[in-house]
Amino acid sequence: MKKKIILVVGPILCLLFFWSPFEILNPEADKVIGIALWMILWWITEVVSISVTALIPLTFFPVFGIMPIKDVAVNYGHPIIFLFFGGFVLALALEKVNLHRRVALSIIKLTGTSPNKIILGFMLATAFLSMWISNTATTVVMLPIAYSVIELLMNDADGFTKKDRNFALSMMLGIAYAANVGGIATLIGTPPNVVLAGFMENEYNYSISFLQWMLVGIPFAILMLFFIYHVLTKIMYPNKLASFEKSGEIISREMEKLGKIKTAEVIVLTIFIIAITLWIGKNYINSLFPNLNLSDTTISMLAAFACFTVSHHKNPVLAWNDTQRLPWGILILFGGGLALASALSNVGIIDMIGTAVSDHKTFSILFICSVLISVMLFMTELMSNVALIAIFAPMVAGVAIGLNIELLHILIPVTMASSCAFMLPMSTPPNAIVFASGHVKVAQMARAGFLLNVISIVLLILFFQFVIPLVFV
Repeated sequence: MKKKIILVVGPILCLLFFWSPFEILNPEADKVIGIALWMILWWITEVVSISVTALIPLTFFPVFGIMPIKDVAVNYGHPIIFLFFGGFVLALALEKVNLHRRVALSIIKLTGTSPNKIILGFMLATAFLSMWISNTATTVVMLPIAYSVIELLMNDADGFTKKDRNFALSMMLGIAYAANVGGIATLIGTPPNVVLAGFMENEYNYSISFLQWMLVGIPFAILMLFFIYHVLTKIMYPNKLASFEKSGEIISREMEKLGKIKTAEVIVLTIFIIAITLWIGKNYINSLFPNLNLSDTTISMLAAFACFTVSHHKNPVLAWNDTQRLPWGILILFGGGLALASALSNVGIIDMIGTAVSDHKTFSILFICSVLISVMLFMTELMSNVALIAIFAPMVAGVAIGLNIELLHILIPVTMASSCAFMLPMSTPPNAIVFASGHVKVAQMARAGFLLNVISIVLLILFFQFVIPLVFV
């Protein structure tokens, strides 16, 4: 019944703005506000898939005369969407040949066999994988290996003690949190990063390069991993367990199951390394070969094309059927977000926000930025971070214009905040997956998550003040 009511309330709310006898801003702006509120309501409640909600601009902007369909449709085929598509394809190839599992096990094997080092190994492996493949897939890969280690403690002579439970809890939360944080490190690591890049390119003709993002994202991810590890193992849930060598046996056994590295893995690893090298060295390569005109999207598509065409044993690494597992809905969601932002800009709402802020500068820039980061971070505990960025990016851009500061100086920390959801199981898929393991209670996740949320806010404010201005001058 609630769903049926919300399904009707959304369009009715929209029509109220269309047919209201009073103008809020102007007729065109009121129409966009009405549709924006409809989308926000459906995104928050998820009464239908958030990707279905993202089709509202493509369906109704032309109907209500807000934008011609050809102008709306451009947003759904934006180059930044194909950057993420190529990243998805590369991730599918890594998963198909099991290379992601081999990389994860190799990292865990390097960190040692003491309980806390095992937790650190799982966190590092999870974060690294999450830089390139979805945090959901990363968590699903890591969980069975973690289960095997935890079972050693459950079946030992003294049973499953409080120390053992703390170890299992830290392991599970460490995997979930590392999966969330790892995606922040690269431009393709998590959807909000790509939404921001698309918004900046669409509305301000500014291209955020892969390297630029990594110069900010990687230091932040490393620092957050440091704090997550210490909060879980030293403050919240210390285990004080002695070393148990059998964990090393489990990792070795898992490596043996994979066998020797296969031709398909070598091919995918080569494509992966070449793609990363091109992303990082793009500007230098373009300076050597001016006619090449490499872009991050071109590199991403070249990597995807290679996965579909380079063969081993007469078969390509990926067949088109493999893309059935590709999250196409996310790509549509990007398009809907970009279309909404474009409409908000076209009718002058972003400029109006900027003017309103500049006319009422009662608070300091640092305070306003801190509030925006905090609001984003705690809101993302309750709703999709991609939808939130689609809604928030135009508004935050308006605030930045009003404060007369560089857009990215405030947009980047706010975007990063959308991936720092540590408190609740429903906040992110990794949180939900580890909660389902049975080793984590909501109160335990909330306790550790709240402290990490506060640390994230402080760290993002410091990055806003000192780090981001150095990279994005």
